[in-house]
Amino acid sequence: MDLAALTISDAATALRRGEFSAEAYAEALLAKASAGAALNAFIHHDPAQVHADACAADAARDRSAPLGALHGIPLALKDNLDTAAMPTTGGTPGLRGHRPARNGVVVQKLLDAGAIVFGKTNLHELAYGITNNNAAFGAARNPYDPTRIPGASSGGVGVAVAARMAPGGIGSDTGGSVRIPAALCGIVGFRPTTGRWSQAGIVPISHTRDTAGPMTRSVADCVLLDAVVTGSHAAAALTLKGLRLGVPRAHFWAPLDAEVARLMEGVLAALKEAGAVLVEADIPDAGRLDAEAGFPIALYETVVDLDAYLAGHGSAMKYAQLVAQCASPDVAGLLQSLHGEGAIPEAAYRHALTVLRPQLQAAYRDHFKQQGIAALVFPTTPLAAAPIGDDETVDMNGERVPTFPTFIRNSSPGSVAGIPGISLPAAMTLSGLPLGLELDGPEGSDASLLAIARAVEAMLPKMPAPRA
Repeated sequence: MDLAALTISDAATALRRGEFSAEAYAEALLAKASAGAALNAFIHHDPAQVHADACAADAARDRSAPLGALHGIPLALKDNLDTAAMPTTGGTPGLRGHRPARNGVVVQKLLDAGAIVFGKTNLHELAYGITNNNAAFGAARNPYDPTRIPGASSGGVGVAVAARMAPGGIGSDTGGSVRIPAALCGIVGFRPTTGRWSQAGIVPISHTRDTAGPMTRSVADCVLLDAVVTGSHAAAALTLKGLRLGVPRAHFWAPLDAEVARLMEGVLAALKEAGAVLVEADIPDAGRLDAEAGFPIALYETVVDLDAYLAGHGSAMKYAQLVAQCASPDVAGLLQSLHGEGAIPEAAYRHALTVLRPQLQAAYRDHFKQQGIAALVFPTTPLAAAPIGDDETVDMNGERVPTFPTFIRNSSPGSVAGIPGISLPAAMTLSGLPLGLELDGPEGSDASLLAIARAVEAMLPKMPAPRA
């Protein structure tokens, strides 16, 4: 049995039954992590501690202690989630020595369910980017092609899960940073409705837009992790026959890379063949409202929220001191510009927060209701993983286009609106790069969206493991 290939659900069941030990399971994953070290998935990884925690899990089982839903399951945590047993760097030099006094709320819930922290993963510095090309800790590399990005700021988790170093992990998503690396690394990434998962104990960008979310190799595993964190129950299984899915062509389906367009049209055809009813209708002003509301909110709240985070940990450091130490040019330039004369005016922030964002939320609510659809469906990203180093522009259909807005275009509107979204591995390019299909649901429809995702997942081709 290839233990490293098991999903969380299968491994957890087998561990409870005693089919193998947590120690053996951990050793199989540690071997994968060692073999794939060049992918640079981790910032902090302590094999001896993982081994010790696994042995402790075995000892608990041997003495018939109560076992949680994640007993003995090693998880990869993005290095902006607070952990008391190891540093939380946020991927930035100013926090290299940052050791939180307590675990973040999400982390603690996972540990209480028996999970083991496998390591803290690489990320775009301070989660403020789309490539995971981190000048302080090095670029994380896509396991399907190590010359390419894993995507977004939770790329290290995407690498670890796709490369079978960990069966799952937790990232954070402000504009797509769970779903984009899931898409580019061929795994599942779920962004819950904003506020469903606690934001306490996460290095922040924006309290209005941030959320943690699970990254796994199956929808069932996202359901399991969501249940552990929220205490919720899974929705009843459903079939695609008669299920109404929205296809918002404007903004979400054009422009696309030509190969992405061809493959995603094939996915739509498969959904229709499976009985889904595809409703082609656009969300009025989705792109415009996202652009006008999203950045003023995030850029204003970054200054406020990072100062509050540092103060909450008893640090004497302030925002300006932290960002002055940023190593990645894109992050340093942007974040340093937000302090002083370049700060977002409070009036612009309040207008975005109280006028524009509510308009976007209303547009989504009205669209779901008026079209009678259960979820929206569209490509998670307009193109496959870009080469590492294409930080400013990337090639799409023979033209150079801006990297950040291109990759975040489809995932950002739902993030600003606060609705749930999930990316599923849906296809693979001729060059062997994964592509993701995103499903977005109405606010608070998380359980139903996960049930829809399970039904869609069942008709999609199974993504092959990376060759490495």
